[in-house]
Amino acid sequence: MPEDLAPLPARSVVLSLLLGAHPAQLSSSELTRAGDHFGISSPTLRVALSRAVAAGDLTREDGTYRLGPRLIARQVHQDEAAEDAEAAWDGTWEMAVVVVGGRSGAERASLRSTLARARLGELREGVWTRPANLRRAAPYADEPVLSTFRTQPVDDPEALASRLWDLDAWATEGRRHLGLLAATTEPAPRLAAAARLVRHLSEDPLLPTPLLPAGWPGAELRAAYVAYQEELRALTLADSSVRSERA
Repeated sequence: MPEDLAPLPARSVVLSLLLGAHPAQLSSSELTRAGDHFGISSPTLRVALSRAVAAGDLTREDGTYRLGPRLIARQVHQDEAAEDAEAAWDGTWEMAVVVVGGRSGAERASLRSTLARARLGELREGVWTRPANLRRAAPYADEPVLSTFRTQPVDDPEALASRLWDLDAWATEGRRHLGLLAATTEPAPRLAAAARLVRHLSEDPLLPTPLLPAGWPGAELRAAYVAYQEELRALTLADSSVRSERA
C-alpha cells in the first residue's frame, strides 16, 4: 500500500459510494456488504449512517439511503467532470462581472465558490471567465450581483487559459493520482485512491482541446474513474450472485 494512502473513515466510504451510484441510492443491506468489503464493521457503519443522516448529508426512507441536497449538487459537479460535458466550441468565452459592491465577506466567499464550481477562472478581482464550451446552463446566471456576457478575447486564448489555471500543475498531480490508483490493489486503500482521483478530476477546468497542453491526462483520469465504478458495480453483482447460490 502506498505510504500516504490511508483508508477512508466509515462516513467517507458511505458518501463516496453514494456519490458514485446512479441513481444515488443504496439499501441498508447493500451498504452493509460494501462495509464488509472495505473492512468496516456493521456497528461502525450504522453509526456513520446515523451521523450522515443527522447532518443532512443523507436521507433515509424504507431502509434506503439517498444523497441529501448538498451532496446531490456535489454529484452533479463530479459527474460533469467524469462524463463528456463539452459541446462544440466556437471560440467564445463566458464572462461574469461583479457589479454590486458593499457585500459581506461571507457573501463574497459564497459567490467566489459558485463561480469556481462553475469552472470559471478569476481574470482579475470581480471578473471571471472561461471558454463557452460546456453544455450546461450557467449556474450563476441568476446571481443579482453579476452581469454576464459572451465575449471573445483579443489576446491568445491559449495564453489566457494558462493565466487562469495552472494547467501543468494540474496535469502533474493528475498523473500522480493515476499512478496511485494503478499501484493500489487492497479494497479500502483503493477506494481512497479513487476518491482522491475524482476530487482532482472535479477541479478539471474542462477546456477545449485546442487550449490544452500536450499530454493532458484528463481523458485518462475519466477512464480510470469510470473503470473503478465498474469494479464497484461488479462487486455488487457478485454479492447478489453469492446470495442467490446460498438461497
